[in-house]
Amino acid sequence: MDGIIVVNKEQDYTSFDVVAKLRGILKQKKMGHTGTLDPMATGVLPVCLGAGTKLCDMMTDSKKIYRAVMLLGKDFDTEDVTGELLAESEVNVTEEEIKHAVKGFIGEIEQLPPMYSAVKVNGKKLCDYARAGKEVERKPRKVTIHEIEIEEVSLPLVTMKVTCSKGTYIRTLCREIGETLGCHGCMQSLVRIYTGGFSIEEAKTIDEIEKYRDEGRLDEILYGVDSFFKEYPEAVVYEESELYADNGNPMKPAEFTVLPAGVINDGRIRVYRQDGFFYGIYRYDAKKDIFKPEKMFFAK
Repeated sequence: MDGIIVVNKEQDYTSFDVVAKLRGILKQKKMGHTGTLDPMATGVLPVCLGAGTKLCDMMTDSKKIYRAVMLLGKDFDTEDVTGELLAESEVNVTEEEIKHAVKGFIGEIEQLPPMYSAVKVNGKKLCDYARAGKEVERKPRKVTIHEIEIEEVSLPLVTMKVTCSKGTYIRTLCREIGETLGCHGCMQSLVRIYTGGFSIEEAKTIDEIEKYRDEGRLDEILYGVDSFFKEYPEAVVYEESELYADNGNPMKPAEFTVLPAGVINDGRIRVYRQDGFFYGIYRYDAKKDIFKPEKMFFAK
């Protein structure tokens, strides 16, 4: 199979566990996930199959939206409630103070990767150092927080929706917000509700996917590779020009039966064969007045 299956990852599964289980369910080796979720986190984890694995890096780079519950007043070594409690404090803050503190994290910020993470230093994961009782020097990383929406305040718990770039540690964000408020903070739970163009409503659990397989309905939950590029307009190649597209050649505007108005100015298009088969993404070269292949998914 070629395409994307959107998994609703359950708690205590690693992203690697999800891929391993899907390999068994689908009897297919070529697949990969699109961005690691912590074992305690749940939610959207698109898994790419076959030719869709060419999308893995692109989907990993896309924006993420999380629903997180922050617990104020406690500090854990893991920055979430799964670790060892390091400190406690009273929580005497108002909702307005929380909202004001959160605003300070909007935009490009620097985060220090937590010791309990898969980031590697000198070829070894930070979490392996942490489990051995060692703390090593880490370099801050730039990430972007696009938006934080406070959805509910029921102290010491704060539920918030965070839209951010790849590489953002929400538990680190929770800890830093707590420190800003002067009362400690950590992450109590995390659900990824959107990534790679897919939302939690489209995601299926491993058990649900297995049921679709047993009922012969996998095609109902298998998204085409082209679904990731739905913001680009569609273009269809003339039948006599399909040989050029089959070989990944540049295409002139006149070689498309369908070429939406204004697409030349917009740059990228989704290119299809007459029978609806998806070739890939082409980008317009204004100097040569041709469309050049940028990302191809066609395999003869």
